[in-house]
Amino acid sequence: MSDSLSIALAQINPVVGDVAGNVQRIRDARAKAAQDGAQLVVFPELTISGYPPEDLVLKAAFLDAVEVAVDDLAKDTADGGPALLVGAPWRVDGQPHNAVLLLDHGKIAATRLKHHLPNYGVFDEARVFVPGPVPGPVQFRGVRLGVLICEDMWYADVAETLGECGAEILVVPNGSPFELDKAHVRLDRAKARVAETGLPLIYVNQLGGQDELVFDGASFALDAKGKLLARLPAWQAEVVTTVWHKGAHGWTTQGTLAPEPARDESIYQAMMLGLRDYVTKNGFPGVVLGLSGGIDSALAAAVAADALGADKVWCVMMPSPYTSQESLDDAAGVASLLDCRLDNINIGPAMNAFDGMLADTFAGRTADITEENLQSRARGVTLMAISNKFGPMVLSTGNKSEMSCGYATLYGDMCGGYAVLKDVYKTAVFDVCIWRNHHRPVGALGPVGPVMPPRVITKPPSAELKPDQKDQDTLPPYDILDGILKCLIEGELSVDDTIAKGYDEAIIRRVWRMLDRAEYKRRQAPPGVKITGRSFGRDRRYPITNGFTRAV
Repeated sequence: MSDSLSIALAQINPVVGDVAGNVQRIRDARAKAAQDGAQLVVFPELTISGYPPEDLVLKAAFLDAVEVAVDDLAKDTADGGPALLVGAPWRVDGQPHNAVLLLDHGKIAATRLKHHLPNYGVFDEARVFVPGPVPGPVQFRGVRLGVLICEDMWYADVAETLGECGAEILVVPNGSPFELDKAHVRLDRAKARVAETGLPLIYVNQLGGQDELVFDGASFALDAKGKLLARLPAWQAEVVTTVWHKGAHGWTTQGTLAPEPARDESIYQAMMLGLRDYVTKNGFPGVVLGLSGGIDSALAAAVAADALGADKVWCVMMPSPYTSQESLDDAAGVASLLDCRLDNINIGPAMNAFDGMLADTFAGRTADITEENLQSRARGVTLMAISNKFGPMVLSTGNKSEMSCGYATLYGDMCGGYAVLKDVYKTAVFDVCIWRNHHRPVGALGPVGPVMPPRVITKPPSAELKPDQKDQDTLPPYDILDGILKCLIEGELSVDDTIAKGYDEAIIRRVWRMLDRAEYKRRQAPPGVKITGRSFGRDRRYPITNGFTRAV
């Protein structure tokens, strides 16, 4: 029985479906771990396929490719270098499982199957995988490793069985998406498993963006008393080797503790990494967005410049007769600070063309929101034309407060391939802008120093679709609106329970009606990175046709 073991935590960024590319990423991480003297390299959940693979698992050809890749990787381990603990979709008796495979001495030395398949929120693994039995430990270099695959750590039974069967170290490969405050939840669950079993625990989480999800890494190790021994940085790819020693009180290691990012930094990093991976993994040359001089588009442009580099961000100011000189100046100020391209395309001619085209049909009708929406749609058409002609993806700039209330124009400002602020409330937009003007995030490609003029943050928000328009002509003040929305969306609270939080009943019912009626718009919105505990899209699924009109 060994009393020393070197285990590398490989916090890497796979690409869903890119089996060959993921194998190369695994090999690169293994080479780094070998240089550091690791005997075993632990990778995140489903690294071979990328996580989540969704319905790719239903394709036999995809599973065939995964099996060929695993066999090739297993042969690599015949060289006397580190063994690999890798995740892959894996067929057992013809059934697909979420599996972890130990590759050692040139072969597949052990297979363990995920027992608990999450089927809530953004997760629907039960759709494509079959649950495996509660596993026993894996023997490796004389040490019994208890492997819990992601969700298996969130319940007591798998860890309890592993402990009863003689496991000495719990190892948890993960594909755990980011959301605010989730790092503490993960740590609490891990500490609970440690307390129940008296075993140390290694937690390895994926990094990177995948459609509407982003993975923050922040892998860690705990000793048998639940003390945090090592923590990898959030938002960065890392391969870190930990050396474990067995003493009188079990296995322990020494490591470094990367600092935890603050809340605003985490929001910004999530947007930055989510956008970077969406653009680069899908092969877009860059992004194009409307830069209005307002705070939302300024933040979207800043995130894009930090994620992709200023040379890949094309900003377009599209003034109408209602656009103020202040907005023109502020848009120019943002583009100057970011060093991004800024074009000015006046939509006045398009407005006149629509007025003339629809004059007979609209005869006798006064101007209303229809004409406002036409302005927004003229801007959307303009951006889509640039995208079609030159190739950059249109980046939409609406925030969660607006998307909640339907304060956005379908086929107008909702045009785009990705909505970077989709799950960021307006009050958080203000906070994050202030933070970014004073901090440059790790990994950012944008400028050091401010990214927008202070006036962009301090002036009252306005869509500028009619004279002297302000957002709060239509919406409650954002601090009140966002508080109510968090009750209704994240909390699923009734009107009475929301009143108990101190909000006015009439405003609550008004917000509830706006939220309910805007579902059809959100269903047609572009994807955007999940930030909160309940994002729009896969995380929150309400029917569009909905006869339940009474707030409860």
